[in-house]
Amino acid sequence: MKLSLNLQILIAALLGVAGGWAVHGWPADSAAVQWSLYSANLIGTLFIDLLKMVMIPLVFCAIVTGIANLRQHSQMNAVWKTTLLFFATTTIIAIVIGLGATHIVQPGAGLHLDMFADAMQQFESKQLTLPEFFTQFLHSIFMNPFKALADGNIIAIVAFALVLGIALVMAADRYTQLLGLFEEGMTVCMQIINWIMRLAPFGIAALLFKLVATQDVGLFATLSKFILLVMGTTLLHGLVVLPALLYLLTGKRPLWFLRNAREALLTAFATSSSNATMPVTMRCTTQNMQVKPEIAGFVVPLGATVNMDGTALYEASAALFVAQLAGIDLSLGQQLVVCFTTMIAAMGAPGIPSAGMVTMVMVLQSVGLPAEAIAILLPVDRLLDTVRTAVNVEGDMIGSLVVQHVTASNSSS
Repeated sequence: MKLSLNLQILIAALLGVAGGWAVHGWPADSAAVQWSLYSANLIGTLFIDLLKMVMIPLVFCAIVTGIANLRQHSQMNAVWKTTLLFFATTTIIAIVIGLGATHIVQPGAGLHLDMFADAMQQFESKQLTLPEFFTQFLHSIFMNPFKALADGNIIAIVAFALVLGIALVMAADRYTQLLGLFEEGMTVCMQIINWIMRLAPFGIAALLFKLVATQDVGLFATLSKFILLVMGTTLLHGLVVLPALLYLLTGKRPLWFLRNAREALLTAFATSSSNATMPVTMRCTTQNMQVKPEIAGFVVPLGATVNMDGTALYEASAALFVAQLAGIDLSLGQQLVVCFTTMIAAMGAPGIPSAGMVTMVMVLQSVGLPAEAIAILLPVDRLLDTVRTAVNVEGDMIGSLVVQHVTASNSSS
């Protein structure tokens, strides 16, 4: 009996984790470990590179055709409003969960910044004020589209595709051939993704093998309380809050969603990249969940750029954790500043080197916390990134389902 792709990916993920755990205790310089890590890195990198290869043309064609085709249903305004409202709501909920749980659990209690003095001294943070961040952010949005395509600058590609899609809408039926070209381009990209997904079990197993085999268990013990808190709250948001919103707003059952979203969630967990996972997210959303291509083509790429529930929760919790390490009690006003800055930072800043670290530094600096303390988080960031990326991708898919349901209800009424 031939196993389904979903089951193949799940089995591969479990084998990758088990293999990495088995190799973890072996001498790092042994030939067997070196060869296995090299092989895993080769296979995992190949899988990610194949996804990235198709990601840029897929995003561009999906947004252009999504915007242009929405005009036929008179849904453009409803899609815009519903998408942005849903993304903003879930991000705020995630930040509140992160701050609230960190207040209650106090993961920084008993630890001190002195314990991490060496790491902090070796870390050099790029200082970036909020006005500088906005300047860099806007500069990264509006740029030469060909340079953006060549550099893989997702947010700039999204911006230009939005403008081009709106231009096709305003032109009515004058450029039907151009629109048809983009529609055929999206169809071809989806076919290529179906081919790439045949390699997904091998790629995901290799990525998880490397992740587990190379992690520092000793550091995890020191920061275990913070790690468990972030993972627990992120899973709470991903397994309870988002599915509950899906059920309340659309009537879709959480188990139905998880069954159809499994490929994308496991790929996001293994790659820790919303952008690299985007082709798989589009595949699950349009083929498995039957979301209209014009809806998914707008919501998913936009969500992969600006909708980062897991990242927002993590950065808010991390800021409070650092404050506890430093023995600083943040006032209510300072925590509101953290909320606002985290929402901005979670949108990401393509074009800035080490964008994730820079935005985390910005959150810390917004309330006067030591930016160098981010060095404490760097060693465990890769592990935490797996779960929060999966939740980020989950939010994009649920957003697509919610937007389709709400706009369909509005149009029928």
